Amino acid sequence: MILTGNEIKAQLDKNIVIDPFDESLLNPNSYNLRLHNELLVYEEIVLDMRRPNRLRRYTIPDEGFVLNPNQLYLARTMERTETHNLVPQIEGRSSIARLGLFVHATAGLGDIGFCGFWTLELFAVQPVKIYPGIPVCQIFYHKIEGSVSEYRSDKYQNNNDIQPSLLYKELAARRDPQMRLSFGQEQG
Repeated sequence: MILTGNEIKAQLDKNIVIDPFDESLLNPNSYNLRLHNELLVYEEIVLDMRRPNRLRRYTIPDEGFVLNPNQLYLARTMERTETHNLVPQIEGRSSIARLGLFVHATAGLGDIGFCGFWTLELFAVQPVKIYPGIPVCQIFYHKIEGSVSEYRSDKYQNNNDIQPSLLYKELAARRDPQMRLSFGQEQG
């Protein structure tokens, strides 16, 4: 079951935190999240899952920034969210998709208890100009059934910036039993 916009508003400061919250971004069954003004781009030709990869940071100017095809851009939402006793999920807005811009590759489902900014995996089918502050995706919330175990990973929880893949930490933890204690469930 998905929460209505009215129920999202009713759950604010209880099970849902959206900071900053702007009622004009509330939809019948979701809330629009806006694009922050920074991007990360991997500098490596071949990305290695077992180590950190070099990144370059770009600022999206007010006059826009052109995303090129066949390039992955990591971005984040302007809003920090926190969700308890519900499952958060993000999807790209249809108006954005109709421009050939994918907002998340596969990481749209969040975990109960996730707190932080959402990292977006932007991928353009053809060149498309983006702007800071545009409503780029929407968050919606699923009710759950069963006992709750909240997300507690050290990888992405309580982030303050765009999060590149930290899979290398998880892989290292699998090789080192002492590190295993730091990691909980995965969050996108």
